[in-house]
Amino acid sequence: MSEAKIASVNEIPSDLLKQLMPSHPEDVLIAFDDFEYLMMRYESAILEVRTKLEILNSELTLTQDDSPISSIHSRLKKPASIYEKLVRQGNDINLRSIEENLNDVAGVRVICAFVDDIYKVAKMLVQQDDITLIEVKDYIKNPKPNGYRSYHMILEVPVFFTHEKQPIRVEVQIRTVAMDFWASLEHQIRYKKDLPQYKADEIAAELKACADTIADTDRRMLAIREKLGTRGDKGKKK
Repeated sequence: MSEAKIASVNEIPSDLLKQLMPSHPEDVLIAFDDFEYLMMRYESAILEVRTKLEILNSELTLTQDDSPISSIHSRLKKPASIYEKLVRQGNDINLRSIEENLNDVAGVRVICAFVDDIYKVAKMLVQQDDITLIEVKDYIKNPKPNGYRSYHMILEVPVFFTHEKQPIRVEVQIRTVAMDFWASLEHQIRYKKDLPQYKADEIAAELKACADTIADTDRRMLAIREKLGTRGDKGKKK
């Protein structure tokens, strides 16, 4: 079940609403309907990607006794975040600008047990002939300065509606359970307000050290699995 939520009209910043309805400044609902329809299309793209991932995981579980995906989460970018990012990037504020300039309105996060599962899942997903790979950022091989590790892909997936087929972009992040644990805690800590600079620097250093420890643990756990030879190939079921 998708965790994405379509916004209510009260969640859309007033400046965004005004830009979305230049022909009918008195009618907020016209702008909301257009925006809600766009969000529905992004939510549909999320469902497409989630379904593909779930099918791949089910197949590997059956044929190889291997479930590379531990869990799948999804989200739609909040209206306020959409507006803020358009402004920050200097983009126009309208529906077309959202589609053309923002690649992360629809997001899917895939949690794997082991690092090599990340690359396996990513490879299987982009090999599907209706998926277009737009961009890859490998923050596992090239971690961010703060220690953040994850594998990011921007994909374009076709979604079929009543009268058209529409390619829609989805950001897919794939990480291990340990990476996800660190990222969740780092996100909470990073947004604490009113920290003196020296304390913020101390915390940043501690978080980086924790990220390095977690990365080492991921590598050691993978090595243990490889020694045990836990992967099998059950072959095709009859």
